[in-house]
Amino acid sequence: MKRIIPQFGDACLQSRGDPFTTLARSIVGQQISVKAAQSVWDKFAKLPRRMTPDNVLRLKVDDMQAAGLSARKIEYLVDLALHFDSGAIDVEAWKAMSDEDIIAELVGIRGIGRWTAEMFLIFHLMRPNVLPLDDIGLINGISRNYFSGDPVSRSDAREVAQAWEPFCSVATWYIWRSLDPLPVDY
Repeated sequence: MKRIIPQFGDACLQSRGDPFTTLARSIVGQQISVKAAQSVWDKFAKLPRRMTPDNVLRLKVDDMQAAGLSARKIEYLVDLALHFDSGAIDVEAWKAMSDEDIIAELVGIRGIGRWTAEMFLIFHLMRPNVLPLDDIGLINGISRNYFSGDPVSRSDAREVAQAWEPFCSVATWYIWRSLDPLPVDY
């Protein structure tokens, strides 16, 4: 890690600030390339006046499909908006909750799995010690930086990451940077 960090100067992990937008952006980006995700997000984000749950609920399905969203992702975004709009999600309560409790709450929303919840913990809540072992970029980065490109298991990754505690989120961000210098944000 001490070899990786100096390569990126003043760049650092930054929060987007808005929980709804962060989760919506994560849903849009699921299972597509970063470039494709950015393209779809840019089109989708132009549809509402402001990216709020209420405004998303007012959008027409045809318009969202024209922005590049699949029917499934539209369902997920509507469910997310309903959770926020109805008050089923208490953003303030997250401050006092553990990472695992927040993950459990978020995976109750359609379209949000553990990986998306972990990205939310890292990029929105700025939780310092999240290790997203289901993230292929993290596994590939550990392989490249610690195992000369040889395949690594989740167990191998967990062992390497023990040295990063209690800052696994930051270390993960630098591992991602080692694979792609452009910062990822969700």
